[in-house]
This record gives sequence, structure tokens and C-alpha cells, in this order.
Amino acid sequence: MSVLKLEYAEEIQRLKKEKNAIILAHNYQISEVQDISDFIGDSLKLSRLAGETDASIIVFCGVHFMAETASIISPNKKVLIPDLEAGCSLASSINPQELLKWKGENPDAMVVSYVNTSAEIKALSDYCCTSSNAVKVVQSIPKHTPILFLPDMFLGAYVAEVTKRDNIQIWPGECHVHAGITDKDINLMLKKYSKAEFLVHPECSCTSSTLYHVSKGDINRDCKILSTEGMMKEASSSKNDQFLIATEVGILHRMQVENPFKEFIPVKKDAICKYMKKITVEKVYNSLLNDVHEVKVPEKIAKRAIIPIERMLAIS
Repeated sequence: MSVLKLEYAEEIQRLKKEKNAIILAHNYQISEVQDISDFIGDSLKLSRLAGETDASIIVFCGVHFMAETASIISPNKKVLIPDLEAGCSLASSINPQELLKWKGENPDAMVVSYVNTSAEIKALSDYCCTSSNAVKVVQSIPKHTPILFLPDMFLGAYVAEVTKRDNIQIWPGECHVHAGITDKDINLMLKKYSKAEFLVHPECSCTSSTLYHVSKGDINRDCKILSTEGMMKEASSSKNDQFLIATEVGILHRMQVENPFKEFIPVKKDAICKYMKKITVEKVYNSLLNDVHEVKVPEKIAKRAIIPIERMLAIS
């Protein structure tokens, strides 16, 4: 870290104490941002952690829908995102008008929305889910009930494959990162690193296509499908010292920090979320100093959006 960044980091620590603030960083943030954060993890875990702290201000270093979720779960806290342009291509693949039309065409269906969606979409949904609990959420719904699954088409296809339900309609959305990770890329790397343990992160839209290809047999190596913490625990406890990671490359920093004598290899080096990388240490400092940019979900939407989130948590 440069001298300038160290100065920013010191000021950030001072401002945190002064303002009773906490900094959360998603696993795919740049390494410098992870290093100044209080907690690192997946979006839902971070939002829940934020709600459990006594902090007055949450600086969410992630993308916009994550800050919205933190606001929904912690309505009495001020939630800030350092860069308003930190969006999500997957979340943007469906809007409320499209969902209302889809629901109107299927009035008897239950709507299951991946957490990578806006607060407005959550407010129109019956259940939320993550990649790791999507199968369990769908299985909790009576088999005869039609399901509208959105917005990730690969995760939806995976869930349909595992549950063997033929009454799931799937929205054709995808994120710009996982669209570039293919079973051919994975098999090439598995052949090159024949002794590496293959780990797949289930709570990331970027790996939902991988999960689908594993279920279909397109990927010819056993893999371990683990949550963020499960992946970190596996990396630490496994006797293997080499790992192939099929997800956004930002998580490799945390893996290496916690396991300095092991090797972590990305399946695809350019699996980079350009939105996640918009946040910098300088922007975190500016956010804390000037209380920008606040993300506040309107109360009417928040009250409706918390229902599918709570249903998901009850099932999980």
C-alpha cells in the first residue's frame, strides 16, 4: 500500500471511531479495501453482521443491491456506498414492470428471487434465495405450485435440474462475469492442474453456470460446492496445498492472506466484476468523511422486501 493510501487508511480508522462506523467489504473488492474493512464475506452475511453490531453507520463496499439489503435489515442505521456507479449487471437484467407483467401472466405462481436483485424486485417476490440455499427454498414450496425463478438463468437451470421440477419458469438473466466462465475453461484448468482441489463458491452469481455444468456432467472432476466461509474453512483444513477457484478473482486475496503457504489459482484470471472494482480506499475515506452516498430504501418497499428475506432465513 502506498504512503498516500496508508494516510487514507489511518484517517479512515479515526473517522470510524469518531462516527461509530463499520466497514463491510464483499469478497470481490480490491485487496486494499478488504484490508481496511472490519468484515469480509458474502453480501447477505455482511448485512446480517451489520444488523448485529451497534454501529450507527455502515459503509458497504460492494454493489448497490447489497447496500439496499443492509438498509432493509438495518433500517435505523445509515448505510453508505462509496460509489453510486457500483451496480450489478445481473440485478439490472429485470425491472419491476417486467416482473409485474410476468406475474400477471402467471397469477398462480410463486416468485423466487435471487438476492442479487433490487429492493423493488424483492418487494414483489414471495421468497429470496442465495445460490447455496436456492434448492432448499424451492423444495419448501409445494410441488404443484408453479415457480417464477429470477433473474439468473444458470442458477435457475441448476435448481430445476436438482429438484426435477417441470413447473419452474426461468428469467433469462446473467451477470457479465459468470457469462465468461465456461465448462471448457474449467476442464482445461483441471487438466493442467491435475492435483488441485476444485472449489466452487455457491453464493455468487458468477459460478451458477459452473454449478449447472457440474449437475449435467459437463465438468469432469469432482468439486466441492461451498459457501464463502465453507470455502475458507476448506482451504485452511484441507491437506491439499493447491486449489482451483471458479469464481470472481477478488476472493483469492482473502484466501492467500489466511493461508499464506498454499496456492490458489483462478479458473479464469479475467473473471473480474468491473462494478465491484469501482470502490477504492480514497472513495471509502470520502464516504466516511462526507456521509456519501446514502442508500435508504423507502419504508413502503422495505416493509414488503423484508418478507421474502425473512422467509428465506427461516428456511435456511
